[in-house]
Amino acid sequence: MLWDLAVDKILAKHKRIDILITSAGINATKRNFDVLTTDAWDDVVNINLNGLFYCVHSVLPTMRAQKGGLIINVSSWAGLHPSKLTGPAYNATKRGVLALTESINTEECAYGIRASSLLPGEVATPILEKRPVPPTTEQRARMVQPEDMGKAILFLAQMPSRTCINQMIVSPTLNRHFIGVVTAPLSK
Repeated sequence: MLWDLAVDKILAKHKRIDILITSAGINATKRNFDVLTTDAWDDVVNINLNGLFYCVHSVLPTMRAQKGGLIINVSSWAGLHPSKLTGPAYNATKRGVLALTESINTEECAYGIRASSLLPGEVATPILEKRPVPPTTEQRARMVQPEDMGKAILFLAQMPSRTCINQMIVSPTLNRHFIGVVTAPLSK
């Protein structure tokens, strides 16, 4: 598989894998049950959940052998707080990321492997274009920015190996979910 080839190339060059960051996130444009197709469901599950699993599965043998490693899985605010806006496929896959991360910590901590779920709220990235009503430029300016997420990932990566941050939630100060601004229009 493609991910196994990537692991082989990394090992050939660096002899170890210390960190894996999985950050896959797509959503269906027509995302609610009344309009969601089975093909769209499969696409979201294959990228958001299966892709993450295959990458983790590929690095675990190396991390076990070297007795350590960090896996950072980017989930979503929707993993904890599902909504009609994000839809069932996205909600389910991002909740699944949380469960997979917990499973890694449960099964692999004895090997010195730790995993963190990073749960961003609204982040000004291109996935917002798939929303039924994309946010305005002004709204995006008040959201978490990609560089903010980079700093959160760096923070997790710099923690000592004796420390596992199981979950980290990063949301905009003006959290539109809290004030009821983020809602999904009816599909029909």
